[in-house]
Amino acid sequence: MPDRVEVKPTPKSEETRQRILSAALKLFHDRGFEAATMRDIADEAGVATGAAYYYFPSKDAIVMEFYRRSSDEMQRKIEAALDGASGLEQRLLALIRVKWAHFAPHRRIMRALLRNGADPGYPLSPFSAQTREIRAIDIGWFRRIVVDCGLRIPKDLEPHLPDVLWFFQMGAIYFWVIDESPNQENSHRLLAIAARSIALLLRVSALPLMRPVRKAALEIVQIVKGAAV
Repeated sequence: MPDRVEVKPTPKSEETRQRILSAALKLFHDRGFEAATMRDIADEAGVATGAAYYYFPSKDAIVMEFYRRSSDEMQRKIEAALDGASGLEQRLLALIRVKWAHFAPHRRIMRALLRNGADPGYPLSPFSAQTREIRAIDIGWFRRIVVDCGLRIPKDLEPHLPDVLWFFQMGAIYFWVIDESPNQENSHRLLAIAARSIALLLRVSALPLMRPVRKAALEIVQIVKGAAV
């Protein structure tokens, strides 16, 4: 049999795909992720239900596309934010603030997804096998921060620090999603304090008296990483 030829999407099919995605995100926001159906999404997008299923076999597939596009769209913004900041503390702040700004219109959707977000068996979890590629790209940004931070990082900690910072970012995003303070002011205050504390801890992490603390911290990291798929 001849090799299967990959058909490139046409501008019209891409436009339809984008219309379905936009309609889904609107309904997820207005009605909630669970309440919105694929038929509702098709009606909102002005396409047949079968067409919606042709482009996206499920609501999970729509959200996964949202994740991928968000990752792609934030690349330049993160690059510019890191280039405009210096030191680990300021770069942590810059990166996470880019994430918050990007996801601000979708906080309600993300809150709904958080219900199962901690379960690595849930396909849309940031810890799942399905999101591994996006997770790896994200951790790469923290690896760059570690390499460029100018701090003397202990050799036993350095390989794991990008993962630690990624977990910190996830905690910051989760808190921000559920933060009901005006303009999420509590999240911004907490992020500033936490980023400063992390930078201070890393400055003293190479001291001999910190070796037992590092060992315990690394054991915790290994356990948590092992829980992710």
